[in-house]
Amino acid sequence: MADAFGVYVHWPFCLAKCPYCDFNSHVRHGKPDEARYARAIARELSYLKPLTASREVTSIFFGGGTPSLMQPSTVQSVLDEITKQWTVSKDAEITLEANPTSVEAERFRGYRAAGVNRVSLGVQALDDVSLKNLGRMHTAEEALAAVEVARENFPRISFDLIYARPDQSPQAWRDELSKALVFAPEHLSLYQLTIEPGTTFEMLHRAGKLITPDEDTSRALWDVTQELCSARNMPAYEISNHALAGAESRHNLVYWRYQEYAGAGPGAHGRIGADGARIATSTEKNPERWLALIEERGHGLVEEEKLSQLEQADEMLVMGLRLAEGIDVARFERLTGVTLDPERVSFLESEGLVERAENSRLRVTPSGFPVLDAIVADLAA
Repeated sequence: MADAFGVYVHWPFCLAKCPYCDFNSHVRHGKPDEARYARAIARELSYLKPLTASREVTSIFFGGGTPSLMQPSTVQSVLDEITKQWTVSKDAEITLEANPTSVEAERFRGYRAAGVNRVSLGVQALDDVSLKNLGRMHTAEEALAAVEVARENFPRISFDLIYARPDQSPQAWRDELSKALVFAPEHLSLYQLTIEPGTTFEMLHRAGKLITPDEDTSRALWDVTQELCSARNMPAYEISNHALAGAESRHNLVYWRYQEYAGAGPGAHGRIGADGARIATSTEKNPERWLALIEERGHGLVEEEKLSQLEQADEMLVMGLRLAEGIDVARFERLTGVTLDPERVSFLESEGLVERAENSRLRVTPSGFPVLDAIVADLAA
């Protein structure tokens, strides 16, 4: 969908900070003033609108943080503002990320009434010991109950799992993923645990108190993932995302296909502007400082930078080669003015790591995905 355009809304608050998480999430002792934050998001959206020209919104995504801590009325007010600023497609995908606790699951009916038609649940694991180690506040039983409630309320659902956890064997992951696939109706996000800078897990890892699987075990876990999901007709359409045909996350495809989106809320990012003049936006991460900026000047942007063609080329390679469909080379060259080195492409082809597909596409092969970062670095050099 060449004309896809998304709106991302960041809700930064969480009940607790997970030890693996490097997202812009914040824990507060008191509940935030939702009405005040909703008004601030509305002001920021009205600031962003003129920068995007006349676009039809094809997807909206509430991310975080924990958006399911919002009251349904808050979600409704933000959606009303988006509809006020842009034309929203009648079949727009509207996703909300949720934690699968029983309290938040009770709100699902309200979110659906507000217009949310897809929910993404942060399940993360299906055994209680792992959930505790990951800092999650729900049990496996609560998570699966929330999946059932979501299934009853939304036409489309997804949930996340983290694998390659400490001491996780390929057989244990096979058993866990097999169970997950019974409950997953159309979409799964399956992430290998990575140690992110500045997280509690990084501190433990450096101290030798957190040991992640070695390279051979990680590859075996990857192979199990591809095998089981493919057998259920849910192949990876993106390196960490699996879906039935037609059930892919349309909003995330906006990012990966290097299309345009506006981002509002503390720590939100955006990529807006016509081809050849793409602007990178980002907002103040601290919720209180962001709120003060909004109320002072009408937006919380701390970056509004026109990207060079070379910067666009690097971003498009990083994002697009994550997709099984790869990148449209003709569009890449038209957008960025950069030509991929044919010798590098031919070498990677000879190694079985990339392949040329129909309509001038270049994509990473199944053998290449485990070394995707090296492929991207080679092509971008």
